[in-house]
Amino acid sequence: MLARAHRMRDGDTFRHVIRRGRKGATPALVVHAMAPTEPTDSSVGFVVSKAVGGAVQRNQVKRRLRHLMRERVSEFAEPQWVVVRALRPAAEASSAELGEHLDRALARIAERKPR
Repeated sequence: MLARAHRMRDGDTFRHVIRRGRKGATPALVVHAMAPTEPTDSSVGFVVSKAVGGAVQRNQVKRRLRHLMRERVSEFAEPQWVVVRALRPAAEASSAELGEHLDRALARIAERKPR
C-alpha cells in the first residue's frame, strides 16, 4: 500500500497538477505530473470516476494503482506530484497490464518538457 505521507488529498493540488502538469496517456490511464511548488516529498493522487464501474470496481482499481505506484514513487529522481486518472478500460485490465500502462504513461511524461 502507498504510504500515507505519499497520498495526495487536497483538491486544489489535484486541480493544479491536472492543469499545469505534464500529461502521459494510455488507453487505460491518464497520468499528470509536475514538480512540487513547495519543498515536500512526492505525493500521488487517484481519480477513478463512475465511468470505470460501480463502487467495488472503482475501489479495486484504486487499490491496484496504489500498490503499483508504491513501487514507482521511490524511483523518482526528484519529488513529484502525480495524479493518476483511470479510464473505463482500467476496470478490465489485470494488475500486470495496469503496471505496463502506468510505466508507459510515466515514460511519456519523462520525455516531455515541463510547462
